[in-house]
Amino acid sequence: MATDPRTALSQLIAAFERHFEAVTAKRGDEDSSAEQAYYQLEDAFLNYEEALGTEHGEFLPFTLAEDDQ
Repeated sequence: MATDPRTALSQLIAAFERHFEAVTAKRGDEDSSAEQAYYQLEDAFLNYEEALGTEHGEFLPFTLAEDDQ
């Protein structure tokens, strides 16, 4: 789902901000807002990485952590 890299970057920054807000406002272990924000951040990261690669042939200097489950 690659899009314009600038748009994808704006969406990634917004996802970081939403994640921060969710984590700092979390109300106990039953509050799933931080987990939802985590997955939105992950999606925004992957979209930005894809857009950057498609448009400019560049990639980010880090990868997502793998689940060991």
